[in-house]
Amino acid sequence: MEGQRDKKLKTVTKQLVFAALFAALCCIGTSVFIVPLPYGYFNMGDMFVLLAGWCLGPVYGAAAAALGCGLADLLSGYVIYAPITFLIKGCMAAAAYAVFVLFKKFIRKSSLDFLVRGISAACAEIIMAFGYFLYETALYGIAGGAASLVGNLLQGCFGLICGVILVTILHSIRPVNFLFPKLEPRITLRNKQNYEQK
Repeated sequence: MEGQRDKKLKTVTKQLVFAALFAALCCIGTSVFIVPLPYGYFNMGDMFVLLAGWCLGPVYGAAAAALGCGLADLLSGYVIYAPITFLIKGCMAAAAYAVFVLFKKFIRKSSLDFLVRGISAACAEIIMAFGYFLYETALYGIAGGAASLVGNLLQGCFGLICGVILVTILHSIRPVNFLFPKLEPRITLRNKQNYEQK
């Protein structure tokens, strides 16, 4: 009984550590690598938001993405965007994971994982683009919302491409499969034990 409790505690601790790491990556990607736009800015944070969802799942991944990107808005002076960013980025990470799991039931070939991740990333980026469109329409009117929509869609395409490429690279690195079990849902217990014995 105590062994199971210790194992569960270690799992939660590991998830919290990785969630903190991804929150930091989301914050840095959103606030450091930026290109200013008339309404908001173009950034690399979406790539890490998608990775957080795929690697950590809908709870820890969403929390990491929401906290990291929301904090980036606060630190960058876009305080008015922080609450909606918190909501949208959390939804993006959860959606990326949920859509991946859903489509993985139908597309089971490992060689097509990039396609499943691309579909899930596209769904997440649509949530981002239209979430900000609605928010900025409320702030600036339809013209302001439409102007930001183009930039957000471009950012979404960039995040999708970079996220899928990066997760494909991580997927090919064997130890990462066991650090982030969500990257390879079909790993069996026997394969994991064989790997750990090596």
